[in-house]
Amino acid sequence: MSDHYLNHLREEHARLEAEIEQELRRPVPDQLLVARLKKLKLAAKDRLTAMDRGRAQSSAA
Repeated sequence: MSDHYLNHLREEHARLEAEIEQELRRPVPDQLLVARLKKLKLAAKDRLTAMDRGRAQSSAA
């Protein structure tokens, strides 16, 4: 995949982290929302990791 998509995933990961931090700063954070955001953040991280592995394998070949 392209560098553009990798950058998009990195931005998405950072945006989700910021949303999580913002929600946790509230007096009474919505724990369900935090859990959903964390799952989305983990999914973005997993896609990033998979793409990085794919790029490393293709450059090693």
